[in-house]
Amino acid sequence: MGKVNIGLRGWRFDEDVVFDDEGQLRPLGTMDRDARDRILRLTERVGDPCDACWLIHGEENAEECNPAEVIYGEPRGEVVLCSDHERDFVYWFRNEADEDLVGHPELGDAFHEWFMDGGRAPDAFPPLDHVDESPDEVPDAGDLHDELPGLEQELREMDDEDLEALDVNLDDLDV
Repeated sequence: MGKVNIGLRGWRFDEDVVFDDEGQLRPLGTMDRDARDRILRLTERVGDPCDACWLIHGEENAEECNPAEVIYGEPRGEVVLCSDHERDFVYWFRNEADEDLVGHPELGDAFHEWFMDGGRAPDAFPPLDHVDESPDEVPDAGDLHDELPGLEQELREMDDEDLEALDVNLDDLDV
């Protein structure tokens, strides 16, 4: 099995870690900590507007924001972006970002500050080219708006001891 994106491009998962033999999402308790943290965070971020669009338009003009298509960074310090602003992030990350931000939750805030200060990819920065490899071979995770909220149901049904054993921050989820 290979690596797959779920919901948003960017975070890649080993198929056998997140999907069972029938192509269904595995129970959270069977996933390693990193996969579980990312799946839970995706539950919160899928359907969100692009962070850069939000910084431009704000809540008062939220309808002007493009939906997020990609996610970068670590859970709780991630950046979600539309294809129009992904190029800005990649430019910033490769050319402007402090190397100490790699793998740290401050990455998202640092990008937001740079973007708010007028930072953008120069026109000469090449566009990004994404390649889907064997998309028909990826297990069907279902509609994310239907399937990932099922994780919240799974979490509601867990007792306190099992939730503590997961050792994840659930503050942003509806449990």
